Amino acid sequence: MSTFLSKAILDFFIAFGIVLGGAMIGGIGAVVSLQPPTQTMLDVAGKIKIWALAAAVGGTIDPMRVIESNVLDGNLSPAVKQILYLISAFLGAHMGTELVKWVCGGGRG
Repeated sequence: MSTFLSKAILDFFIAFGIVLGGAMIGGIGAVVSLQPPTQTMLDVAGKIKIWALAAAVGGTIDPMRVIESNVLDGNLSPAVKQILYLISAFLGAHMGTELVKWVCGGGRG
């Protein structure tokens, strides 16, 4: 498997795991503090989504710096790869959020 594809898959699952794990642990914290766990899980999943994306790609500034420096130098291939890594991580975070919504909604729509 190519290095690019394996990193993209890893970014996807890291972002997915951060959202899903954060929401689940947040739900446990809500139960301990006598708050409604489903609403807490939904709130946490929505709030943590962007941070999961940033954590999966290794920070918020570095990928943007790679894109900027390569585009300015006329080197588009590394910039496109970074954008695809960001898209992969976004899809993972989004799917994690949607899974939490589905589970908290009891499987309805």
